[in-house]
Amino acid sequence: MGIVTAKNTDMNQNKHHIADVAIIGSGAAGLSLALSLANHCNVTVISKGELTEGSTLYAQGGIAAVFDKKNDSIESHVQDTLDAGGGLCDRDAVHYTASNAPNCLQWLIEQGVPFDMEFDSKGKERFHLTREGGHSHRRILHAADATGRAVQTTLISQVQAHANITLLEQYNAIDLIGDKKLAQTGKHIHGIYMWNRCAKRVETISAKFFALATGGASKVYLYTSNPDVSSGDGIAMAWRAGCRVANMEFNQFHPTSLYHPELQNFLITEAMRGEGAYLKRPDGTRFMKDFDEREELAPRDIVARAIDFEMKRLGANCVYLDISHKDKDFIIEHFPTIYAKCLSVGLDITKEPIPVVPAAHYTCGGVMTDFNGKTDLDNLYAIGEVAYTGLHGANRMASNSLLECIVFAHAAAKDILAKIQHSPALKELPVWDESRVTNSDEEVVITHNWHELRLFMWDYVGIVRSTKRLERALHRVELLQQEIRDYYANFRVSNNLLELRNLVQVAELIIRSAMERKESRGLHYTIDYPQLNDNPTPTILTPHTHDEQPK
Repeated sequence: MGIVTAKNTDMNQNKHHIADVAIIGSGAAGLSLALSLANHCNVTVISKGELTEGSTLYAQGGIAAVFDKKNDSIESHVQDTLDAGGGLCDRDAVHYTASNAPNCLQWLIEQGVPFDMEFDSKGKERFHLTREGGHSHRRILHAADATGRAVQTTLISQVQAHANITLLEQYNAIDLIGDKKLAQTGKHIHGIYMWNRCAKRVETISAKFFALATGGASKVYLYTSNPDVSSGDGIAMAWRAGCRVANMEFNQFHPTSLYHPELQNFLITEAMRGEGAYLKRPDGTRFMKDFDEREELAPRDIVARAIDFEMKRLGANCVYLDISHKDKDFIIEHFPTIYAKCLSVGLDITKEPIPVVPAAHYTCGGVMTDFNGKTDLDNLYAIGEVAYTGLHGANRMASNSLLECIVFAHAAAKDILAKIQHSPALKELPVWDESRVTNSDEEVVITHNWHELRLFMWDYVGIVRSTKRLERALHRVELLQQEIRDYYANFRVSNNLLELRNLVQVAELIIRSAMERKESRGLHYTIDYPQLNDNPTPTILTPHTHDEQPK
C-alpha cells in the first residue's frame, strides 16, 4: 500500500490543523520529543486515547543507565545488552544508547521524575539502583515499582504547561499523506489523516516534520501485558507509506504476568526476580536452574520459554513467583503497587507465591531508522517501541526500552531542529472523501475477526513456533486482510476498524519475518530450526507498491 491520497470534497467538511512538528503518540518517546523541540517551534502531539493511556504508564521496573561509575561502566552496559540480544544487536547502536543514557536520565531528573533515593555508608544521598535480568550490575534507576507512571505523569505536567505544545487527545491517526506517486518518486510526507473519536469525523494536519511514537503491537496477541492502544498503528502506517521494517519476528513475552481472573494483563516486574524472587512449579520446587545457570536472572526469552515448557509439560495453568521469603517491610517498600494490587484480590505476596504466566510484552522490531530516528522518508521519524534502531537485536534487555525512548527522542529533536529552517513550504492536503461509504450495521464482523486474529497469533506465532503453524497463520491473515479491505472500502471508519486494519497488517509482517528466519535465536524459537545459524543478520522487509485508494 502506498501513501494514501483522497479526492477533494467540500473544504468546510474538514477540520485542518497546522504545526511545525506533528508527533503521533503521547508516551515517553513522544512527550520527550515534544519537550525537546517546543522551545524552538510549535509542536502538536496526537494521542489515541487520554494522554496517560499508553505503555509508558504501566512500565514498572525502571531505566538502565550507568550511575555507579566505581563499580559499573558503559562498556559493561553495552556487553550485557549485546549478550541479551542474541548476536543481532547493532554494536554501534548499543554503544550510542548506553553512552547517552546518563545525560538523558539527568534530563528526566531535571524534569522532576522522582527516582528512588538512598543513603550510602557515609550518610550521603544517592540514587537507589536495582538490578534486573541480564544486567551484571545494579544500574536501574526506578521510582518504587511504578517508574513508568512517574515518568509519564511528570512529562504530562511539563507538556501541559508549555505554550508551544498543542495536545490532541482521542484522535486515531489513519494514514500519512504525500504526493500521489510519493511511494514511487519521492520521500516527503505532507500530512496525516486522523479520526476525531469524540466528534466522529476525519480531520487533517499539516507539518514540516512528523514523528511516529505509537509504541508496539502486542495487542496482536490474545494475552498481553500492554494496554489496548498497543495496536501497531505506527508500524502499519509507515509500512503503507513505503518504509522498511526489520526484525518483526522478535516479540518479547514477559515471563511474569499475573494469572488471575480479576486482574488480567497486570504485570509483575522483572525487578522482583532481581531482588531475589524464585520461580516455582505448582509443587513448590524451583525450576530455572534446569534451564540456565543464571536461574531467575536469565534474560526474558529464556525465562519465558522455561515457564512455557513447564506449563505444557505439567499441564499447569500457571507457575508461581515467590518472594515471600523476604522481609515483609522490604517487599512492601520495594513493590508497593504490586503488593496493593495483589492484596485487592486476596493475594498477600508477603505470605504466598504469585500465580504467573507469560504475556506478549514488547515489539523488538519495527520501522527502520538511523541514529537520529529518521526513517526511509525524509521528514518522517520513528522513536521508541515503534522503531528498529538495532539496540535490541533478538531480545530486549530489561529497562532498555524507556531508555531508548529518551535517547532517540533527544537525537530526533536535534536532527529536526538542524533542518527545520530549510524545510519545504506546507502543501494543501487532499480532503477525506466519505461520499461512497455508509455507516456499518455489521460490527460483529470486526469483533469476530479481531478475536480470530489474536487467537491464531497466540496459538501459531507465539513463544514456540513451527513452519506449519506459521503457514496456517499466514493463510488466515491473508483471508482476514481481504475481508478488512472490503469492509474498509464500504463503511465509515471507527476505532475498532482502524486498529484491526493495523493489527492484521502487523500480524502479516510478524509472520513473514518469522518464516524468513531459518533458525532459533532470542525471542524467535521454532521446533523446525532449533539451531543457531552462523553470521546472523536482521530480517528486513521492504514494502511493495500497492494501488489501494482511500475513501
